[in-house]
Formats: sequence, C-alpha cells, structure tokens
Amino acid sequence: MVAFWMLATILIVSAVWTVVAAKPVYSVVALLLNFAALAVVYLTLSAEFLAVIQIIVYSGAILVLFVFVIALLSSGVAPFATGPNRLPKIWMPAAAVVLAALGFLISAIAHAPPATAPASGPVGSQGVFGSIADFGKALFTVQLLPFEVTALVLMVAVIGVITLGGEQMREAGPRAQAATDRRMREAILREGKG
Repeated sequence: MVAFWMLATILIVSAVWTVVAAKPVYSVVALLLNFAALAVVYLTLSAEFLAVIQIIVYSGAILVLFVFVIALLSSGVAPFATGPNRLPKIWMPAAAVVLAALGFLISAIAHAPPATAPASGPVGSQGVFGSIADFGKALFTVQLLPFEVTALVLMVAVIGVITLGGEQMREAGPRAQAATDRRMREAILREGKG
C-alpha cells in the first residue's frame, strides 16, 4: 500500500509539472517521469505486458516525437502566418459527427454481451486476467469499437498536423527561400551580438 501512495504522489506531481513547466523540454522530462511511474504501477498490478508497452511505446516513441516537435518548432525565427478563421464553419459538421458517434456508441453498448468475471491463476497463463492472449482477444473483439475510435482520432490528428504544417512546408520559390535564409542569418547574428 505504501508503494501505491508513493507512485500516486509521483504521478500527480509529475503530471502537474508537465503542465506548469516553464520550458517545453522540462515538460517532456516530467512526462517521462510520469510514464515511468505509470509503468511501475502496471507492474504492481501484475500487468507486465502493459508495463513493457508503456515503456516502449510511450517513453520510447511518443516522447521522442515530442522532443523532435519541440526542436523543430523552436528552430524557426519567422512568425507563423495566420490563416482565415475556419472555426465558425466547422461546428455544424463537428456536431453531426459527435452525435453520430454517440448514437453508434449507445447502440454498441445496448447490444454488447454481458461481461463475465475474469479467471484467476498464475500470471501470464491463458484465460487469466492480464494475460497477453486475453488482452489481444479483448482488444480485437469486445473492445474493438474504442480501439477503432482511437485509430480514427489519431488519423485525424495526423491529417490535421499535415494540413496545418503544409502551408509552411510547401516548396518556396528561390526568392522566398533566399529571403528566409537572409532573415535567419540576421537573427543568428543579432543573437550572437546580444
């Protein structure tokens, strides 16, 4: 019980630190601490598979992605150009999508089979709560709808990033590239003198 309270304290403190950190790199370090503590919580619950996936996927891949995004966003010296305000046009389609998703969710919950109590036994054995086989079976049968919704949300996020960043990443003509290079050199020289 003491380990749980220590891990819970670390999780809460690191989550708050992630949000209130002054620099984005400090937020990434706090998030790494949070992910590691969460992996230890999974280990204490005898969910070894989730603990390893937490370390590999989140602490490995996602955090490295965050570091690259921070590095790339802070490298530019020119301000981002603001585009037209598209928010007033999007609320009707967004509301229709949310209502349709809620309808599908309510329908899926109404037609779901009743849940059965998990069996107990040695950790990792088939048919025991937390085993890899049961985790995969539950993920792709009973929990297929949330899995697919998560995949859809991630795909929409990727498309949004490409759409938002696409205007800055378009191939610029030689004049625009030369002007950008000149502004970057001037900014570097100003920083060196200051």
